[in-house]
Formats: sequence, C-alpha cells, structure tokens
Amino acid sequence: MQQLSLFPEENIDPRSPISTNWNLWHGCTKISAGCLHCYMYRRDESIGKDPSILHKTASFDLPVKRLKSGKNKGRYKIPYGSHIYTCFSSDFFHPDADDWRNEAWAMIRERSDCSFFMITKRPERIADHLPSDWENGWKHVIIAVTCENQEMVDKRLPVYLKLPLCQHSVMIEPMLSLVNILPYIKNYKDQDGKPILKHVSVGGESSADARPCDYAWIEDIHKQCLDNGLSFYYHQTGAKLIKNGKLFNIPRSLQHSQAHKAGLDIP
Repeated sequence: MQQLSLFPEENIDPRSPISTNWNLWHGCTKISAGCLHCYMYRRDESIGKDPSILHKTASFDLPVKRLKSGKNKGRYKIPYGSHIYTCFSSDFFHPDADDWRNEAWAMIRERSDCSFFMITKRPERIADHLPSDWENGWKHVIIAVTCENQEMVDKRLPVYLKLPLCQHSVMIEPMLSLVNILPYIKNYKDQDGKPILKHVSVGGESSADARPCDYAWIEDIHKQCLDNGLSFYYHQTGAKLIKNGKLFNIPRSLQHSQAHKAGLDIP
C-alpha cells in the first residue's frame, strides 16, 4: 500500500489503497496501569504541551478530504479500499470528545468503502455512543479493546463482549502480567456456538522505562488462543523481555521483527 504522506496530490493514485493514521482529535486522560508510560504523554510533555486536554486536529475531516489539483481532482484523498487506523493519539470514546463523535461517525459512514480500526480502554461508553443505524455493527469498522493485565481483562471483557460488533478483538498491550481469558472464550458464544472473541494481539511495553514482559506470558495466552480457534498476533516484544529467567533489552528497531520470528502468529 502507498503511504499518504509520501505523495504530492498530483501523484496520488485514487485506485491504489493506502494504510494511514487518522488522529481526528488529540489528548487523553490516564485510567489504568497500561497508561503509565503512554507514548502520547511522553511526546506532548517533551514539547511543553498538556496531553490531558483534548482538541480537534487539522486532520479531523481527513477521510472525506478531496484532491484539489492534478488529474484526479475532486476524488477522495484517501483511496477506495484503504485501511485507516483511527484515533491513536486519544480514545475515540473519551467523554471530552462527545460533541465531535457524531460528525466522526458520519464521515466513517460516508467512507464505507474503507476499513477503520480503533482501540479503546473505555468499552463501558461504547453502547451509548454508537450511531443510530449501527444495529449489529458496521462491517467496515473494528473496535478493539485493550486489557493490559488480569484486572482489566476482568473489568473490560464482560462489558465489551456483550456489545453489538461485527468483530471482537482484544489487544493485550502493554502486557503487564499473565492473563487468563479462557472464561471469556468459553462463556461468551455467538449463535453458532463459537467464541465471540475472535482475535487476540499481544505486545510488550516499548518505552525507555518499559516494564518487563515475560515470554512465558506470551506463550500461555498463545496456547489459550490455539486451543480455542482464535487468531493470534504477537505484535512486538517490548523493550524488556524476560525469557527463561533472563532479561533482554531489545532496541525499538528490532521489537517487531523479533516478535515475528517467534513464529507464534495464528491467522
């Protein structure tokens, strides 16, 4: 896929899908242990900005922006079939964004030709903040939940797995402890008797002051997924990985590739 930021308007091919980020608002507030070393906080504080204040960004209407020049003038900047990572510098369901969300849903509805992926730590707010025509979910939208330890698994999954979504996906990142999701695999089934939870993605913490992730935790949840037919993705090792009792300090440039080399991914 082409990257949007690399192409001047006159060279964008509206027929070639891209993968891009859409941070329509910026800022968040910390609500659980996984937020401790938030990359957005680290970046904003380094330039004297208050990361807890939410504001709309200049990219707010990115999905519906149209080309103003070149042979494809008038077409959407983001081509048909693109994958859009949504609201990764905030939380789409943060209460301070309530006044903007309906407009965001309208843009997502308009671009049903693209796919949107977002992650939230606030599943308890989702049901009351879905569009009126959501019904059982929009097929082009995936709303994942993040659960960094057993406490958040037990708090968030019972709420999340009852929501009307086309796909239920959990991100365990940064993984801060061993987690058991078997009760949520076995007790929440779809109409065909299969687990509602379909996909699990895990990863360690990547900041300079990262908390360690034990590879044994990764192997354990991988087995839970393998035994129950869930897809699994080992996203990144994190900066500090414990394996066989030894601590490895892994450079950021190698954290994704080393996770991939583990060979744990289940399509």
